[in-house]
Amino acid sequence: MSNENSTSEKIREAITAAKPEILKISPETAGKKENPNKWSKKEILGHLIDSASNNHQRFVRGAQNIAGNFPVYNQDRWVEIQHYNEMNWSDLVEHFYQYNLHISKLIDALPGNVLDNPCNIGKENPVTLKFVIEDYLRHLKHHIEKILEPI
Repeated sequence: MSNENSTSEKIREAITAAKPEILKISPETAGKKENPNKWSKKEILGHLIDSASNNHQRFVRGAQNIAGNFPVYNQDRWVEIQHYNEMNWSDLVEHFYQYNLHISKLIDALPGNVLDNPCNIGKENPVTLKFVIEDYLRHLKHHIEKILEPI
């Protein structure tokens, strides 16, 4: 799937640009919740780690053509169960960065003939593995922007 403007390269660019900016956010600020019903910056970053974990499996299973019936991901419960607000901020940032580097390398290694394989991500109709990969980048960028917004 590799080319000079590939999705994997865009993931690397996004996380490499975001990492130093995210690290400028103090741990105290990162753990603040604007209101009890919204995620803190730590929780948003934790959600991105969870998203990486879920999508990592989708990418590998999709490459094997066994992702047609993938379980639904309950993002709020994942964040709640893992208590991201209690975690070390710089450790979360590093884990986020390294996991996404790994995912970008996985995407580079995928053969082109698997990109049309179906993936069911809790929707009525399966989508292609290519769609899941491209949507992952969109989702990643959206939440990076949310983390970098001033409180």
